[in-house]
Amino acid sequence: MRRLPVRLQVTLAFAAALALVLLAVGTVIYLRFDAELMRTVDAGLKTRAAEVTALRGSGAGLTGARSPALVEQEESFALVLSAGGAALDATPGAPPTRLTAAELRRARAGPTFLDREHGAADAEPARLLAVPADEEVVVVGAALDDQREALATLLALGGLGLLAALLLASAAGYWVAGIALRPVEAMRAEAEAVTGTPGRRLPVPPVDDEIGRLGATLNAMLARLEQAAAKERRFVADASHELRTPLTILKSEIDVALAAPRTPEELHAALASAGEEADRVVRLAQDLLVLARADEGELPIAPERIAVRELLEGVAARNERRGEIVVDAPPGLTVEADRQRLLQAVTNMLDNALRHGDGRIELSAADGKGEVRIEVRDHGPGFPPGFSGHAFERFARPDAGRSGGGAGLGLAIVDAIARAHGGSAAAAGADPGARVSITLPARSSFHHRAPAR
Repeated sequence: MRRLPVRLQVTLAFAAALALVLLAVGTVIYLRFDAELMRTVDAGLKTRAAEVTALRGSGAGLTGARSPALVEQEESFALVLSAGGAALDATPGAPPTRLTAAELRRARAGPTFLDREHGAADAEPARLLAVPADEEVVVVGAALDDQREALATLLALGGLGLLAALLLASAAGYWVAGIALRPVEAMRAEAEAVTGTPGRRLPVPPVDDEIGRLGATLNAMLARLEQAAAKERRFVADASHELRTPLTILKSEIDVALAAPRTPEELHAALASAGEEADRVVRLAQDLLVLARADEGELPIAPERIAVRELLEGVAARNERRGEIVVDAPPGLTVEADRQRLLQAVTNMLDNALRHGDGRIELSAADGKGEVRIEVRDHGPGFPPGFSGHAFERFARPDAGRSGGGAGLGLAIVDAIARAHGGSAAAAGADPGARVSITLPARSSFHHRAPAR
């Protein structure tokens, strides 16, 4: 279902609210005006009733009465009724008026106002006042056609005024809404041009209101999206570069092996080299898959109780031929983590130290307050200035001070595994050397995660 434009919605809402207010005010004015007219009519009836009573007291009749208040044809009239309700006297042209027994009793008891739908001479609505006068009842009446016409005129004028006010207010509301939404339209138009222009931002009005804050938030979001897109482009470029090298070598080895007859030894060497490059491509693909799953929050974790010292000693034993590795971890220290993921993280940290460091490698663990810290330290040249803050970025390599192969994904995977366990990774200089560590909660909060691999 299509929605109305916001500007039109605001205008309609404003017009509806104003219509309700004007209707309420108009109703109050109409009722007050009607009540005031009736008070005026009632005051006139009391004056006429007093005159008729005075005339009857002086012995004069109503037939020859000359008082303008009593002889206005079709506007006012007067008559005198007996105690039984029979007409005794009346002004010229007075309509026949009868009172019920109940109305007569009330009139003999005191002044009584009565309404008649066809009580005037011309069958128009009339207002009557019956008052006692000795043994008689004096009835005076006034036609209400003038009052009804005045109310009808007021109603017509009020309706026209309401319509005019609504039209003017709606036009003003539409204009004001357009002014208020103009910055939004400017941001929308600019957003269309932002797509193909990096670094371009939405215009933000210089007022700290909802629209200004919206523009600032959208600009911050655009900056984050640009950073994410740039990071993604760098990632794809670096991944393509890393894949191109082993694939190129693999293709060259195959071409050389097929170019001319080779001895079995030469073919074996070519196949061995090709196998190494294929293994490199497989490792790179696996590393990229781990990082992709971590980005999507789908890196599978199957936590179990792990003896930290035994795990570190196992990693050191598998890499003892590559250098001197010393393990320092308290006996009995345990952590709840995914064994294969933790083993991968520790191996990557150790591999980074063996590739880029020098001297003895220290593999240690310590028990903190509800946390377990595992650290690898080397005694090499350390990280270049400012590099430790970027050590866990993908394809990050030091530009000086440390050398070695690798795709630059090892520490990025360490950070992804630490975050998947609810922990963190850190890198810093050690003077001499470098320290790389992960900190994991001693107790896992991922028991609900399925051990899918």
